[in-house]
Amino acid sequence: MKYVGKKLGTLIMTLFLVSAAAFLAFEIIPGDVVASILGTEATPEREAQLREELGFNDPPIVRYGKWVAGVFQGDFGVSYRYSKNMNEMMPVAELIGDKLPVTLWLAAISLVLIVLVSIPLGVLWAKSGNHLLDAALGVITQASMAVPSFFLGILVTWLFGIMFRFFRPGGYVSYQDNFPGFLGYLLFPAISIALPKVAMTARFLRNSMLTELDSDYVRTAYSKGCTKERVMYGHVLRNAMMPVVTFLGMIVAEIVAGSIVVEQVFGLPGIGRLLISSISTRDFPVVEILILYITFVVIFVYFLVDILYKVIDPRIS
Repeated sequence: MKYVGKKLGTLIMTLFLVSAAAFLAFEIIPGDVVASILGTEATPEREAQLREELGFNDPPIVRYGKWVAGVFQGDFGVSYRYSKNMNEMMPVAELIGDKLPVTLWLAAISLVLIVLVSIPLGVLWAKSGNHLLDAALGVITQASMAVPSFFLGILVTWLFGIMFRFFRPGGYVSYQDNFPGFLGYLLFPAISIALPKVAMTARFLRNSMLTELDSDYVRTAYSKGCTKERVMYGHVLRNAMMPVVTFLGMIVAEIVAGSIVVEQVFGLPGIGRLLISSISTRDFPVVEILILYITFVVIFVYFLVDILYKVIDPRIS
């Protein structure tokens, strides 16, 4: 329990420091946000009114305190660029809530593909004594890791979208309108994300298993008459998976935080694409919350990995 409490304390402190840094960073960036929002319709009277509405007349420390209090209550403020209508700004929570399911479902499909392909491939690679197969898998995985994400997305679009016509490039289907169609469209960007991750995970698992195969407990198991399959799956794979779990945690955190390049290539209205557009339009309330979201995802995933390690190996303290 003490171990979990210590990890939770670290998580909360990190979020606090990141929130303060993000808020301070946008405080010192030059430029008048109010004038930028109003554009050509800016007048001294309207600027003064909007400045008061947004709380810009308060000291920075007061505004930061109100922002943190709002975050704890689920009130993330309003977007400077998105609006419901001419007179009402879009709440940041509502804006992100509309984009988040896209990124989460993309991450879920990608993770399923990574696990289903990389784990059997890594085991096959580790147990294979065929030098030709070993060399072929080495070349394929190395090539998969070397291809840039945007180019891989273009290749997937060309192959499955234009050549085989499995989907219509740019024809994104909203999860609110057609959920099966939404999942079908996400499969192809998920392939673009999963391919290099499959290569990395399979290579990592293979190296981890080869290291375990040289351990004393493997020789002891063989001396006791255990079969190769039992040693491989009952002992080696289990121990080799511990570092792989951490590696998969890194991949999950990266994808859930927003697959910016893939979302841009496939025209997905996800978190990553929203972050890029919000930075370019100086929509600071949205950027601040997204930075906090990304930080939380990364820290929380590592928190879960640490807890899982503690469950698997009680010696960890």
